Amino acid sequence: MQRFIRYMGIILVVVSILPAVVLFAAGDSQNGKLERTEKTCADMRDSIAAIVAEVPGEIGVAVIVNGKDTVTVNDADIYPMMSVFKLHQAVASCHWMHERGIPLDTAIRIDRNDLDPDTWSPMLKENTAPFFKLTVRDLLEYALIQSDNNASNLLFDRFASVAETDSFITTLLPAERFRIAVSEADMKKDHQVAYANHSSALATAVLMDRLFNDSIIDGESQTFICDALRRCKTGVDRISAPFAGTDDVVIAHKTGSGYVNSRGELVAHNDAAHITLPDGISYIIVVFVKDFAGDEKKASGIISHISRAVYDFLR
Repeated sequence: MQRFIRYMGIILVVVSILPAVVLFAAGDSQNGKLERTEKTCADMRDSIAAIVAEVPGEIGVAVIVNGKDTVTVNDADIYPMMSVFKLHQAVASCHWMHERGIPLDTAIRIDRNDLDPDTWSPMLKENTAPFFKLTVRDLLEYALIQSDNNASNLLFDRFASVAETDSFITTLLPAERFRIAVSEADMKKDHQVAYANHSSALATAVLMDRLFNDSIIDGESQTFICDALRRCKTGVDRISAPFAGTDDVVIAHKTGSGYVNSRGELVAHNDAAHITLPDGISYIIVVFVKDFAGDEKKASGIISHISRAVYDFLR
């Protein structure tokens, strides 16, 4: 079976290889180079598929190399994103503000009583006054760099809403491949609704790729988001783990971590990254872990293992 997707002006031919594995091969005018590229993609796909086959949970993986060659494994659209959605939120919020002429350095007044003291929130710990002011830039940095839930909730309340965020992202990605329907506050009230914010691994990879290689919002905001992702402090034991101690690999990423469901499984444990190697090769890697029968350390180890496998094929 074949179908066609238009992405960044390129028609991608999508060929079903196995029920759970799809290989995307971008066109290349040099047949020999195309064959080598396809073999590398196929080998990478097989390596990733072998890793995830033994995992007690669902694992979705997408890799895009140099904006062209793409490999996916288990690319359904049902993976709960958890805080990975804050990447989508940042893009939509910046677009919303730019459309209304609101600068990133606009200060807003925050009432501490409006914040949730029982959620993950470095912002709340670092700002102890009953009332305090932060810029929109500050809120976005808290959401992207430290995955702050209160910052995310404030962005939804004061700027682009959940519905407006979902609507704008549908201008960048196929609507049937992702959905943003709830906030962190909603998920805190009912953990089950965490499944409502979902995506395929490829849809998130395409958004990350477009963020770094295309023009999707105003230049200042886009540059700011990319820089904030390079300073992400969460999930260093996931995609970035194989590069620990190296200074010549540039990693920008956004993580997401889920609740434990009624079966005792991790709802989600995710990472989405843009990586640039010293030789100039850049690639996107997204790993979504869903309903995992293990702890966060083991889930992070699987993501790290997949990241290492991809790196070994590309270096």
